[in-house]
Amino acid sequence: MESLSTLTIKGIRAGLEAKKFSALEIAQAFFRHIKETDKNIGAYLSIDEEGAAKAARATDLMIASGEKLPPLAGVPVAIKDNMLIRGGSATAASKILESYEGAYDATVVAKLKAAGAVILGKTNLDEFAMGSSTENSAFQKTKNPHDPTRVPGGSSGGSAAAVSGGMAVAALGSDTGGSIRQPAARCGVVGLKTTYGSVSRNGIIALASSLDQVGPFAKTAEDAARVFDVIRGVDTMDSTSAAREYGPDLLEPKPENIKNLVVGLPHEYFVDGLDPKVAGAVRDAIKVLESLGVRFKKISLPHTKYALSCYYIILPAEASSNLARFDGIRYARLPGVLGSLSDIYFKQKGLGFGAEPKRRMMLGAFVLSSGYYDAYYDKAQRVRTLIARDFEDAFRDVDVILTPTTPTPAFKIGEKTDNPLAMYLSDIFTIPVNLAGLPAVSIPVAQKKDDLPIGFQLIGRHFREADILGLGHFYERVTASNN
Repeated sequence: MESLSTLTIKGIRAGLEAKKFSALEIAQAFFRHIKETDKNIGAYLSIDEEGAAKAARATDLMIASGEKLPPLAGVPVAIKDNMLIRGGSATAASKILESYEGAYDATVVAKLKAAGAVILGKTNLDEFAMGSSTENSAFQKTKNPHDPTRVPGGSSGGSAAAVSGGMAVAALGSDTGGSIRQPAARCGVVGLKTTYGSVSRNGIIALASSLDQVGPFAKTAEDAARVFDVIRGVDTMDSTSAAREYGPDLLEPKPENIKNLVVGLPHEYFVDGLDPKVAGAVRDAIKVLESLGVRFKKISLPHTKYALSCYYIILPAEASSNLARFDGIRYARLPGVLGSLSDIYFKQKGLGFGAEPKRRMMLGAFVLSSGYYDAYYDKAQRVRTLIARDFEDAFRDVDVILTPTTPTPAFKIGEKTDNPLAMYLSDIFTIPVNLAGLPAVSIPVAQKKDDLPIGFQLIGRHFREADILGLGHFYERVTASNN
């Protein structure tokens, strides 16, 4: 069997079909590795050995009977703990949901199960997905597998660390302003933020409903495409989901099509504040793509400078509304909190929510309040439209846009916890994509083994995940052959 850290979806399928190993053996190997490794990383909040074994045995029975295997048969997958699994915990890394169990499967989870995936467990996150480092979890801090003194990024840091540390072949995360791409870049894995509406959000604990989107972490762009192909599609339980057909180029990108892509380089993303190591690594990636025959063109996205401010008005406003339901009466209740109804509300929220959710809910209530709605929220939505138009204008001249994923590599644990504004800047290059509802992927830059991971971001047109994943796939092939 290959090393767990290098196993891919394609490799697992080939091994199962050749009967080199069973799905149950794969699952058991991953759980052994999790128990040995995760005590030092903290990627998982809970694991489900019984459920995983049951799913693995079902795959082995299909193989024994000669049935055609579904696309993710036997593939060990991790799920961010803001997605419901029936009968399993769904804490969103918050004390206020510590005892809550999912009443049904989120649509993406149901699709993974139907595709034969083996769900290993639920991964850590910043509380209610509010954060950029996975230091805001109410239960534990997750560490970066490449350097345990550093953060894995966030808010989907647990999922990124699980894949990076060989504790899952793939994982699901949610991306509201960069929460998949940013930890993917800092952990050295592929992270796909899908087009808004391409994947159902049914069964996802909402943060900001107009920004949230589910997507996969994987070791390769090819694997990310395989997982996306399973979870995408319209859902009657999510009115924002869209029915769109994807062609064969999603799973089988053709070199001649990739070489015809024109890639835009927005000068607003290559600024003085960009870490020199990140700038150098991204330039190296551009040179590799140029060697493939990909053409580049300088472009401008002039309203990018307003994206961070715009986002931190819209997100808290929507979060304040979405999190109002967690009042200590519905979903879960902290033990020992008694008194009048108002006492219960105040004590439950005061004890149940951490500092970052409180900060954002208060800010959201303020910008939505009488006298401030027009000055802040309405204006932010207008700026959001301008940001989206920037992308529309750019995509008249280019097919894909390339930028750094993060302004710096992973920073030290505790380095920015006392400075929320500095923490917010971690998502400065990823936020505009969510405001515009576009797809984007972070691809690890090929570097020396001991270097901290760095990622570059590829942004595509709406529902053109095939372009960005295909470009990432061919970058991976060229750099792998050169090593």
